[in-house]
Amino acid sequence: MATLTVPTSRTALPGVLKHQAVAKLTLLTLTAAILVPLAHARWTGGAWPDALTVDVSEPLTRTSDWIIDNRDSHPLFLYFFGHVSNAVVVSVRAVYLLLLAAGWAGVTAVGALIAWRVAGVRLALGTAAAFLTCGLLGMWIPTMQTLALMVVAVLASVVVGVLLGLAGGLSPRTDRALRPVLDTMQVLPAFAYLLPVVLVFGIGVPAAVLATVVYAAPPMARLTALGLRGADKEVLEAVESLGTTARQRLLTARIPLARKELLLGLNQTIMMALSMAVIASVIGGGGLGDRVYQALASVDVGVALAAGIPIVLIAVVLDRVTGAAGEQRGGDGRKAIWAYGAVGALVIALAARFAGRADWPDAWTVAIAEPVNRAVDWMTAHLYSGVPVIGGTADWAAHFTTWVLDPVRDGLQWLPWWSVLLIVAALAWLIGTWRTALTAVLAMAAIGVLGVWDSSLDTLSQVLAAVAVTLVLGFATGIAAARSDRVERLLRPVLDVFQTMPQFVYLIPVVALFGVGRAPAVAAAVVYALPAVVRITAQGLRQVDPAALESSSSLGATTWQQLRQVQLPLARPALLLALNQGVVLVLAVVIIGGLVGGGALGYDVVFGLAQGDLATGLVAGAAIVCLGLMLDRVTQPTERRAKKGA
Repeated sequence: MATLTVPTSRTALPGVLKHQAVAKLTLLTLTAAILVPLAHARWTGGAWPDALTVDVSEPLTRTSDWIIDNRDSHPLFLYFFGHVSNAVVVSVRAVYLLLLAAGWAGVTAVGALIAWRVAGVRLALGTAAAFLTCGLLGMWIPTMQTLALMVVAVLASVVVGVLLGLAGGLSPRTDRALRPVLDTMQVLPAFAYLLPVVLVFGIGVPAAVLATVVYAAPPMARLTALGLRGADKEVLEAVESLGTTARQRLLTARIPLARKELLLGLNQTIMMALSMAVIASVIGGGGLGDRVYQALASVDVGVALAAGIPIVLIAVVLDRVTGAAGEQRGGDGRKAIWAYGAVGALVIALAARFAGRADWPDAWTVAIAEPVNRAVDWMTAHLYSGVPVIGGTADWAAHFTTWVLDPVRDGLQWLPWWSVLLIVAALAWLIGTWRTALTAVLAMAAIGVLGVWDSSLDTLSQVLAAVAVTLVLGFATGIAAARSDRVERLLRPVLDVFQTMPQFVYLIPVVALFGVGRAPAVAAAVVYALPAVVRITAQGLRQVDPAALESSSSLGATTWQQLRQVQLPLARPALLLALNQGVVLVLAVVIIGGLVGGGALGYDVVFGLAQGDLATGLVAGAAIVCLGLMLDRVTQPTERRAKKGA
């Protein structure tokens, strides 16, 4: 049949876009024709010029030495950081003792009660089952330790995020000033800022909580500001006409109208705080994360899974409860239910305490580590190498490294430095504005100035390879989920597990199957980033205007033609968002891959943390931030550009 034409205003768009793209590329080519010969004449060779690098290791080393020398005597540490540290320790210990006093029965009952209050019986039963599973796995005490740390960290993150969000939501100038700070907090890998936190607070709970706050506060701040800025102007004008003050308008109108965004911010903060549980264990966070981290050191998949499952269960329960709270409206009838349920939970907790059953009984535990390790050993023995025809996983890893990772890395490092900047500028300008291109180029140039050009290109090669695999699998799976409700229902629990499982847990099985090197780091990154790409792709395709699909169907379009000529073009913003999120998530895990032989910037960050080398760790962390900023700019169109393409 003839090529299908979508009956919308988009039909004239390709020609306009083509014209704009040609104009931009022409201008960029003319600029390069002038600047490249000058740069080549001044700095010969393809590598980043040494004359354009700045050595920051000496001042960072001096700063590190000063902190170590004055940590026990300077008033700043004695009267400020010391009090902050003590407050964190006291708060975490108080929550932990409260959880232990309630006992397993009381904690389970209270959790089920809260879930019942906001979402009904089904979620209440699921919450109770999740807590009981933590006990059955023999992880009750570590779960309570993690829960206590997370409660304090999330409360602190919410307070910090709401304050920053209020400042940004009420003042556009403050919002513009805060945006790069929040970007840096969210993109900077956790390992990079663990080192300065440890230098100030030492190894222990305070450092773990504060590192979690730095990572988890930005979503709360962003969504709070978004909710305040998006408040209904007519409602605000009506409230103002009543003679209310600015404070009254904030408390009675703006904040209530932003309730949905605030609860979504709480949800995202909880998820990000839990994702830090394992990383925080590296600096003394304890709990479930410590069990996972120790299992990584000994490549013990069974123990890692037994500790990782409770983290997943807690994350899923809190995700469902906070999500349901965002939709719940409450009522007088539920107040009575809440009162009766609270009394019931208190009775259960006291009964277990008086019966001497406050601690989880050892006889009620199920050891899964040994059978899981036997299964992994079988897989390793039968899949690692020597598989007829297809070869083993070790062979796949070697071929992927030889045929994909090495050529991409060598190709990027072979390119002259100025050509890399030109490619970045072209990609960013085509998808955004000249400001977008300038930001991306400056971010990439900053990497060279820091003196980690080759390491950054090595990391970039791993990110590009992992993103390519993620997009192929993610788009295919997302399309299948969008076109079939049954596939979507089957995938949802799987995606929930993969998205909430700590990043470290993925490293253990991939090391067992693929060995040590860059390939397992890429494999772990693909598994971690895949759920987000699948979800965003499926949601974008499902939200395509049904009228466009009906119109194409009436013209005799096949299912494949509808997908290729209608759904995919109209879902372009969602697909670009999926690409953007895939890049960010892949970058996060590729860095952690430095623990399993990923090398490059990830290794520098891990080495800096292990050796207490502030200069190496922070320089690599800053390069990762610049790399993430550049990748963000070349994969996500600006708001104005997106509107033009809509």
